[in-house]
Amino acid sequence: MAAIKTTAHRGYDVIGDIHGCAHTLERLLEQMGYRKRNGIYQHPSRQAIFIGDIIDRGPRIREALHLVRDMVEHGFARIVMGNHEYNALGYCTRARPGSGKKFLREHNARHDRLIKETLEQFDAYPHEWNEFLEWFYSIPLFIDEDGFRVVHACWDQTLIDQFRQSQGGACIDEDFLHASAAIESFAGQVMDTLLRGTDLRLPEGMSITGRDGYVRQFFRTKFWADDPQTYADVVFQPDPLPPEVASRTLREEERKQLITYPLDAPPVFVGHYWMEGAPAPLKHNVACIDFSAVKYGKLVAYRFDGEKVLSSDKFVWVDVDRPEQPDYPTSEDSVAR
Repeated sequence: MAAIKTTAHRGYDVIGDIHGCAHTLERLLEQMGYRKRNGIYQHPSRQAIFIGDIIDRGPRIREALHLVRDMVEHGFARIVMGNHEYNALGYCTRARPGSGKKFLREHNARHDRLIKETLEQFDAYPHEWNEFLEWFYSIPLFIDEDGFRVVHACWDQTLIDQFRQSQGGACIDEDFLHASAAIESFAGQVMDTLLRGTDLRLPEGMSITGRDGYVRQFFRTKFWADDPQTYADVVFQPDPLPPEVASRTLREEERKQLITYPLDAPPVFVGHYWMEGAPAPLKHNVACIDFSAVKYGKLVAYRFDGEKVLSSDKFVWVDVDRPEQPDYPTSEDSVAR
C-alpha cells in the first residue's frame, strides 16, 4: 500500500539521457520548478528520475555527475543505470587472471572513443572518478513500482524476475560485472537486454552502417510490438532498414525471440534510443524520453502523476543549442554532424 500511496500522491519527472549536457539539465530542471537549495536541485513536491547515461560524449560530464549524484543522495532524485555507466565499469575494471584479457571491456578504438571525453574531463580528478565508479554499483538496473516502471532500454520481465531472485535486489556487484563480460551468460544477457535492448540478426550476408560509422549485422527491435508481421513492425533505431529488408516477413523463430510488453502492464519509461521529432508515447503504456540531447536535439522529461494512459502533453523539454558548449575543446561538434 505504501508504494501505491507514493505513486498516487507524489509526482515524478523522468529525465532522458544527459550525456554531459549539464547546463541543459539545469535549464530543464528550472523549467520544471526545481530550485537549487544548499547547492542541490530540489522540488517541494516532485522527484526526478534519471534514465541513465549521464556520462560520455558531452562537454560537462563531471558537472552532470555531481548534480545528479547530489540529488539522488539527498532523496530529490532516483536513477537507473545506463549502458554508458555499465560500459565505464567494464572499461575501468581489470579482468581476472586467466581470462586472457586486461580489462573486462576491451580497450579498442571504438571503446576508447566512446569514453574519451569522460576520462579527459576527470583527468585532473582521478579520486573523484574512482568514487563515481564505486557509486555506479549502487545504481539499480530498474525501478519497479506498483504504478510505473523505469529501465534504460528494455523491460524484460523474465530476466528481471530471475535477476531479483539471484541478486536479491536491483543492483549488480563486482562478481556480476565480471560474469557479464561473457555475453552468452545470464549476467551478459541481463546487461545487454536491459541496458541496450533487443535485436534481430539481419539476413545472411547483409549489414547496415549506422550514423556512428559502426557496421552492424543486427538491428534493434521493439519490446512492445503487438502481433508484428514484418521487420518494419519491430525495427526501432535511428538508422532505417533498407526497404527490401523492412518488408521481409518475420519467420516464426524470429517472432519467438521478440519480447511483448503487456497492454495492461504499468507504464514503463526508457531512454537509449536517440529519438527525433515531437515527443509522444510509443503506445499508451510505453514512453521513450531520449531525444538526442548531446547531438543538439532535446533534453526531455515526462511529468508522471500516476496516470495509466500516457499522454503527449505530459512531455516537457528544452532544445539543446550551440550555447551548450564546452569551456575547452571537445569532440561534441563532430558528434552533432
